[in-house]
Amino acid sequence: MVMQLDGPVTARQARPAEDARRPNPFIKIVLLGLTVALAIWAAFPLIENEAWIGLAILAATTAGLLHLYLTPRHVPAKYLVPGTILLIAFQVFPVLYTASTAFTNFGDGHRGSKAEAVVAIQTASVTQVPGSTQYALTVATTGDPATGPLVFLITDPATRQVRAGDAAGLRDISATVNSAGRVTAADGYTVLTTGQASLRSKEITALAVPTGGGAIRSSGLSRAYEGKAGRLYDESCDCVRDTTTGRTWTADEGLGSFVAEDGDRLAQGWKVTVGLSNFTRVLTEPAISGPFLRTLVWNLAFALASTGGTFVLGLLCAIALHSPRVRGRILYRVLLILPYAMPSFAMLLVWRDMFNTDFGLINNLFGTDVDWFGGATSARFAVILVQLWLGYPYMFLVATGALQAIPGELSEASRIDGAGAWAAFRKITLPLLMVALTPLLISSFAFNFNNFNAIYLTTEGAPFPADNPANGATDLLITYTYRLAFGGAGAQYGFAAAISIFIFVIVAVVSAISFRRTRRQEEVYS
Repeated sequence: MVMQLDGPVTARQARPAEDARRPNPFIKIVLLGLTVALAIWAAFPLIENEAWIGLAILAATTAGLLHLYLTPRHVPAKYLVPGTILLIAFQVFPVLYTASTAFTNFGDGHRGSKAEAVVAIQTASVTQVPGSTQYALTVATTGDPATGPLVFLITDPATRQVRAGDAAGLRDISATVNSAGRVTAADGYTVLTTGQASLRSKEITALAVPTGGGAIRSSGLSRAYEGKAGRLYDESCDCVRDTTTGRTWTADEGLGSFVAEDGDRLAQGWKVTVGLSNFTRVLTEPAISGPFLRTLVWNLAFALASTGGTFVLGLLCAIALHSPRVRGRILYRVLLILPYAMPSFAMLLVWRDMFNTDFGLINNLFGTDVDWFGGATSARFAVILVQLWLGYPYMFLVATGALQAIPGELSEASRIDGAGAWAAFRKITLPLLMVALTPLLISSFAFNFNNFNAIYLTTEGAPFPADNPANGATDLLITYTYRLAFGGAGAQYGFAAAISIFIFVIVAVVSAISFRRTRRQEEVYS
């Protein structure tokens, strides 16, 4: 016989249970060690770029984590801090960085500082002149031979001194040189073979090593020359002057460019803050504002039609298969969710081919000769039809789950009160469904509002009017922004960030209004 003694649990008896709940000290040491190692690894590039504010934030964060997890206090914070850090790193910081970029001219030709722009302008204008110094050239890299940054190893013909050069300039190194002056080995560098260098010939030709008043460029794969810059920076006038024609481009700090008297700008500039100019450009520049507003109207129609159409079709399918009298419901449900199980990008490409005028399945099946993507109306109908096919399985799944969560007693009570099937659905089932599904509809609207793949993989924004090849009839704001910012002469990240803020504001306003109406529904039916 086993006797059980009742009584209070002593501290000695409770201590093993507490010890079992404590994390393994070895795991804690390993995780904190990885945190410190990661912080040290991240500190070196911050120091190299003199990002002292970022270095201070990194040091403070690391010290705070060590203090938090090496002391037994602040238990709730031990669970909240990792999630908060991830939220800041992956949500808050990208949003703030995008917003800050929208107020700059950051993009191709305006990425670095003014000093870097001057070096780029001078080195790009270098030409070989009679009597220029010739060097034996060996192409090397500091990383992978196929992708690593290129370095010119040049040997002075008079002193046999070897120097390494890249976009940052020249520096003396020690290396092994053969009788032809070519470098065969150098510490810290991987010498490329002829075959490896040939594969990167375009990069080798484009590389210019600045030398003050000129630059060193390659002449083939084995020789290099020190050329003379055709355009030089004059600090006295803060301008760039062409040494041949005498033409001058003066620095404009507001634009971050060198501008001539006739308004001509040099392609290479520097990053500056431009205030609200990116935003006003969208609203005031006629070539952009008109197409932008037309695209906005179509974007709203596309998002509403895609979200509403998929919801109605998915809900009808869910209601049809909700009745227990339907046989083979599991098989039907599996067949209905097949479009949702397939990769959307692959299906979009398949649908694009199906709408082909000459050999597409749709024209061949119905015996028609419709140029689906040739007219604005037919192209818009086609992309909405594709979205309907791709999106209704999701709505079918969520509507099926919501229907199963509605108590059956409500339907029975409505029938007892004499309400028909339509009245019961309209007065009871649909309002309860909307309370549960409205947040999902809002998120679906936001997704469709920025559905880049749906347009770019089917119509690519076509058809385009003859007077505006940058804005097509099926373009959404996101595809129009992509073409404006990245489809022209170069990337305009600042301008793209400004338009993305417009898109964010539009979606946020629509979502806020919808969520407010959802709360009212919850108050009525709670």
